[in-house]
Amino acid sequence: MNDMASSIVSRAAHIAKDLVHKHDASQVLLTDLHRTGDDEFLITADWTDTSRLTRTEDSRRDAAVLLTETIRQTFPLLAHASYDVPFGHHLLWDEYRYALHLDALNSGGASGRPELYIKCHDIVRRRGRVGGLSLDITVVCDGRRLATAHTRFNIQPPAIYQRLRGAHADSAAMLELARSRPLPPPVSGASEEFRDAVLSPTAERDRWQLRVDTHHPMYFDHPSDHVPGILLLEAAKQAARAARHPRAGVTEAMETVFHRYVELDSPCLVEAQSLPDDQQGRARIMVTMHQDGALCFTALVSVAKTAAP
Repeated sequence: MNDMASSIVSRAAHIAKDLVHKHDASQVLLTDLHRTGDDEFLITADWTDTSRLTRTEDSRRDAAVLLTETIRQTFPLLAHASYDVPFGHHLLWDEYRYALHLDALNSGGASGRPELYIKCHDIVRRRGRVGGLSLDITVVCDGRRLATAHTRFNIQPPAIYQRLRGAHADSAAMLELARSRPLPPPVSGASEEFRDAVLSPTAERDRWQLRVDTHHPMYFDHPSDHVPGILLLEAAKQAARAARHPRAGVTEAMETVFHRYVELDSPCLVEAQSLPDDQQGRARIMVTMHQDGALCFTALVSVAKTAAP
């Protein structure tokens, strides 16, 4: 194991940007990493100034974006610093689910210095290297439990990734192609700022085209040969909200599966279907994304029964 896994980084600093796969150091949210047991870790984040990442009017909507980006940054940090995964290997999202504790978020907001208690399990090793693992995560701030999450990701060496991706593996070529095409307009009336709207209208209700702005400062902080998973998660949240418009509601939980990559060289359709409310009275919306006739992503979105004050 790398010695970094048992060290503590000063809270006045942040984890090195390379360890969380960021080019812009100001977007690094993690500050400390400490091993607390066998495959158990405590990671501290800094949410004292997150305006560079989230700018929506409702801080509770920001919380889901902030939580997901914070958790996403733990993947490469733990992989490189705790499991000796070499730089250049590709970390691929398999599944992700989270549940926000809205009462705690309403009382204190998504701010401060939260602590992420992480337990890694179902670890797969291939030829002595970690090839995949699951994370169970509890997010706490000032004694308040803000959220729980579970995720799994797989790790592929560069040679295997190149073989599987073929021509799509060239991120520079994919980005150049995407940027040569006009960006479709955002859904009208969206509460997101123009830059953060990730849906574009179609002729059908509850169906949109995924709007992929490859110049977005968070989603494309570094070159990518496919649509980043965090953008798909945000699209699912926006689709659920658009499908329920004008009824108010905050996404409280989401369960997602990443079936295949969403590519940058063809349109991706996003569809929302309302399901019966769950036993807690929360509205449920199934969001699916298809590209070239293939299912790429599914998300079961649960919306809080009433909008919190």
